Amino acid sequence: MNPTIETESGPRWLERLTADSDNVQFMMGVALAVLIVAIVVTGRTIRAVAREKTKREIAAYIAEGSMSPEQGERLIKSKHSGCA
Repeated sequence: MNPTIETESGPRWLERLTADSDNVQFMMGVALAVLIVAIVVTGRTIRAVAREKTKREIAAYIAEGSMSPEQGERLIKSKHSGCA
């Protein structure tokens, strides 16, 4: 009494999906968009981590006395103007 459920196994589902060139172009477009977003997010994350590391290093120099707080503030402000 149970109807047999047809399941697609193997490459048949892929053949059916890629039979139309519009589907392939759409999938390639989505893959490209995901890749671009991943690259942008990774780049911004790396920049943010580097910026925070620089701030910690400047704070350490100020704490040990080899740099005045005014010098550290000027250095941090000069770094932010170059980043965009």
